Amino acid sequence: MTQRIRKAVFPVAGLGTRFLPATKAIPKEMLTIVDRPVVQHVVDEARAAGIEHFVFVTGRNKAVIEDHFDMAYELDDTLAKRSKTRELEGLRADLPAAGATSFTRQQAPLGLGHAVWCARDIIGDEPFALLLPDMLHHTHGRGCLAEMMEAYDRHGGNHVAVAPVPEDQTHQYGIVGVEDVKAKVSKITHMIEKPARGTAPSNLHITGRYILQPTIFNLLAHQERGAGNEIQLTDSMIALSHQEPFHAVRFDGDIYDTGSKIGFLTANIAYALDRADLGPDLRAEIERLIER
Repeated sequence: MTQRIRKAVFPVAGLGTRFLPATKAIPKEMLTIVDRPVVQHVVDEARAAGIEHFVFVTGRNKAVIEDHFDMAYELDDTLAKRSKTRELEGLRADLPAAGATSFTRQQAPLGLGHAVWCARDIIGDEPFALLLPDMLHHTHGRGCLAEMMEAYDRHGGNHVAVAPVPEDQTHQYGIVGVEDVKAKVSKITHMIEKPARGTAPSNLHITGRYILQPTIFNLLAHQERGAGNEIQLTDSMIALSHQEPFHAVRFDGDIYDTGSKIGFLTANIAYALDRADLGPDLRAEIERLIER
């Protein structure tokens, strides 16, 4: 019987230099996709999948993320006095339960693997989910992590979300080889970070959603620095794959890298077009701009 996934890790210590000067005082994870911060969209995905405890690995100048997931008494009181019932109920619905959030510091920018390792004492000896807040997985069906949890319940072990990319772009991503490249869930046979052109085992790239066993922490503790002189999560996952099974879960929706300006702008448009209160008017404005 598989051990239930209760906790999820969110690495939010990055500097967001690609969005300066906007991110000089505001964490990149708090930039909004329509009217919700990027990190809130990812927490929504985790909560919908059944996650109960949210672990944020932060850095300097990220206190506003902690404030976002806390009560704002003055704001709540003002909304109540002004009869802003809908807005007040929305804030309360987003608020995690007491004790359901934890925050730990990554004091130095040593890579994703190091950020995950920083959460080891909070996660303990449990399997956990890992969600990269930059990567929004947009779908009209079940969320990406919910699909992964279902696959985990069937197969156990470790899981990563994957999606196809053009063959000429595989050298830009972490790539997996699988037993059945067309299957929704397939056992991973090979894993490589940014393969040289023409050497990728498939065109399926790792999309920023993971379910990992706690044994990854032991490997990360001794992981040597890799690409970019950072501790790379993929390097430890490759080592772990020699000990434990890994499965790829194919995500069939749209993925937006909000850490890039084009991805961020496109995500705003896509999410807004989906909303009944914004979509029709926005579509008309886009058509007007294109015609002009």
